[in-house]
Amino acid sequence: MHKLIRDFILVGLLVCSPISFSLANDTDTLKQILEEHWAEANEEQIFFRKDPDTFRMNGKLPDVSPEGLARRAKFNQSILQRLSQIDEKTLSPTDKVTFKLFRYERQAEAKSYKQFDHLFPMHKYSGFHSYFAGAPGNMSFLSQTDYNNYLISLADYPRYNAQHIANLKLAIDKGYTHYCDSFANYHKTITKHIVTNASDSVFYAPLSKIPADISSEEKQRIVTQATRLIKEVVIPEYAKFHDFFTSEYMPNCRKKVGITELEDGEEYYQYLIEFYTTTDLSAEQIHQMGLDEVKRIRAEMDAVIGKTGFKGSFAEFIEFLRTDPQFYTDNPIDMIEKASYITRKAAAQLPKWFSLMPRSTFDIKSSPNGGAYYVAPDGSGTTSGTYFIDTIDLKAQPLYNLEALTFHEAEPGHHFQSAIAMELDVPEFRKTLYHSAYGEGWGLYSESLGKEMGFYQSPYSDFGRLTYEMWRACRLVVDTGMHAKGWSRQQAIDYLANNTALSMPDVIAQIDRYITWPAQALSYKIGELKIRELRTLAEQTLGEKFDIRKFHDQMLINGSLPLATLEELTKEWINAQN
Repeated sequence: MHKLIRDFILVGLLVCSPISFSLANDTDTLKQILEEHWAEANEEQIFFRKDPDTFRMNGKLPDVSPEGLARRAKFNQSILQRLSQIDEKTLSPTDKVTFKLFRYERQAEAKSYKQFDHLFPMHKYSGFHSYFAGAPGNMSFLSQTDYNNYLISLADYPRYNAQHIANLKLAIDKGYTHYCDSFANYHKTITKHIVTNASDSVFYAPLSKIPADISSEEKQRIVTQATRLIKEVVIPEYAKFHDFFTSEYMPNCRKKVGITELEDGEEYYQYLIEFYTTTDLSAEQIHQMGLDEVKRIRAEMDAVIGKTGFKGSFAEFIEFLRTDPQFYTDNPIDMIEKASYITRKAAAQLPKWFSLMPRSTFDIKSSPNGGAYYVAPDGSGTTSGTYFIDTIDLKAQPLYNLEALTFHEAEPGHHFQSAIAMELDVPEFRKTLYHSAYGEGWGLYSESLGKEMGFYQSPYSDFGRLTYEMWRACRLVVDTGMHAKGWSRQQAIDYLANNTALSMPDVIAQIDRYITWPAQALSYKIGELKIRELRTLAEQTLGEKFDIRKFHDQMLINGSLPLATLEELTKEWINAQN
C-alpha cells in the first residue's frame, strides 16, 4: 500500500512539475527498475540472453519448473508495465540506449514464455547436465563462501535434475524431442560423469586446490561434505538422468529433421530466427543470402587454390587437406602451444587497430567436451576469460584453420567483445548480455580482420580462413534448408562437405548441431554482414576522416546490441565525425 501511494504521488508530481524534475524522476525510476530487475535475476539465477557456456553455480540452482517460468513471466510483465510509464524523451542519450535495450530484452523475454525453449534444454554439444559439469572449471574458488555456495549447488542438483526431466517428459508428450540420428550417441555426455570414485569426478577438482588461508578444520569439512554429495547425490542423479534418457527419451525421439514439421513448428522457427539474429528476416530471405555468399566465397577459394599450385579439382583439393598429415598434429600440447603463439603475435598488432582494449586476460585450455569456444570472465576481477580448444579429436581440428579459429575465439574476437563489455560503466544487465548475432558476427568479422593485420601468409591458412567463412555462409543454406525447406540430414551433410574443407567428423557434428539447435548458427554470417555493411558505410561517408581504430571502438563501446540498435548508434557516430 505504501508503494502504491508513493507511485500515485510520483505520477502527480510528473504532471505538475517542470521538465527538469521529470528528467530526474524518469532517470531515477529507470535506475530503480534496473536495480530491482538485476536483484531478481540474481535471486532466480537466470539471466535472460546470456551465453550458456558461461553458466556458473552460485548457491541455489535455477527453478526451471512450470511454476518458476510462470513466476518469471509475471515479474517480466510487471517490469514492462513500469517501463511504459517512462517518457524516453526525458532521458539522457546514455540512458536512452539503456532504456531501449532493456525494453527490447523484456519484450523478447515475454515472447520466450510463449514458446518451447524449456522443452529443449539440450543440443548436440551441450545440455543442462554438461553446463552444470563444466561450471566448476569456469569458477574461482577463493573463499570459504565460494565453497559453501558450491556445497549448496551440489546438494540442490536433484531438484534441478528432476525439473528438467519433468520438462523433457512434457516434450515427449508434445512430440518436441530431438531428431533420432543427431542424438544417437548423446548418452555419452551423461555417462562420462557416472564415475565410481568421487575423486575422479570433474566436481572434485575444486577440492584439490583449496586456498591456504582456509583453516584445516574447514578444509576437512568442505572436502568431506563435497565428497559425500558428489558420490551419494550428484553421480546418482546423472545415473537417473541416463536411465530416463535411454529408456524414455530416445525411444520417443523425433523421426523428422525439421523443427517446422512439428505442431506450431513454423512459428517456433521464426521466433528462433528473431531471437538469434535480432532481425525479422524470413527463412527464405536467409536461405537466398546464404546462396549468394556461397557463390562469392567460392570464387575467392578457387583463386587461393591457384596460389598453392595444386592441379586437381576443388573436391580433390579438399580431400588433400582432409588427409595430408602435414595439416594435423597428434599432440594436444602442440595444438595449445600453436594457438598460444598466434595470440601473442596478434597481440603485437592490436594497438594499430584498436584504442579500446580489455584489461582482463584469457587462458587457453583443452575443452572438456570437445569443440572450440570462449568463456568470458565473470566480472569479479578474479577470473580470466578462457579460450577452449578441441584436443580430444585432433583430426577434427586441422592446423590450417587455427589462425581463423583463434582470432574468432580469443583476440580480437570473443575475448575483446565479452571482456570489454564486463569493464564498461553500464548497468549490470548490459555486461553479461549476449546477442548471438552481435557476438558471433564480431567473431567472424575478427577472422577476416586477421587478413588485414598481416596474418594468413600461407595460402593454406588463407584457405582455412575462407573455409571458415564459407562454413558460416553454408549455415544460412543448410539450417533453413532443413528447418524450412524439407532438406534431409544427408542432403545438408553433402552440401557442407562439398563446399568447405571441414573434416568429415566435424561436418557431421555440425549438421547435427544445426538440427538440434535451430537458427543459432544463422547469427554468425548475418551479424558479420551487418558489421561489414556499417564499416563500408563509415568508410564511404567519412573518407579521409575514417579512423579504423575509432570504428572498432564504436563496435565495442556499448557492449552487446541487437543489430538494428548497433546500426542506429553507428550512424549517429558517423554523423558526429563530420
